[in-house]
Amino acid sequence: MEDKVKYEMEFPIQVSPSLLYQYISTPSGMSEWYADNVNSRGEYFTFIWEGSEEKAKLLGKKNGERIKFRWLEDEDTNYFFELRIQVDEITKDVSLMVTDFAEDEDEVEEGKLLWTNMISELKHILGST
Repeated sequence: MEDKVKYEMEFPIQVSPSLLYQYISTPSGMSEWYADNVNSRGEYFTFIWEGSEEKAKLLGKKNGERIKFRWLEDEDTNYFFELRIQVDEITKDVSLMVTDFAEDEDEVEEGKLLWTNMISELKHILGST
């Protein structure tokens, strides 16, 4: 199995960190922008898109700051995806930091485009420009 390619992105979002956290850490929040539907049972989350579903294990979260998942198909790997809220100490600007992995270098751009579209939807829902 080839190594996946890690990539990170930063999305400035004009919204309070506490509100943003609700949208990245709860099934109801994530089903507004990340997937058509999201269910959780304990540490396992099920993400549903147009009839297909993927399961992920919650690896960790820090209240108001970040949430980290691993897809079950990546169970015995170090691959994950993480959503982290970063607040600039001086300007108080809020950014959502995304860390994810692509199958190979060719899929990094596709992954970034997908995240850009999803975060654009999130910003729209939050009323952030």
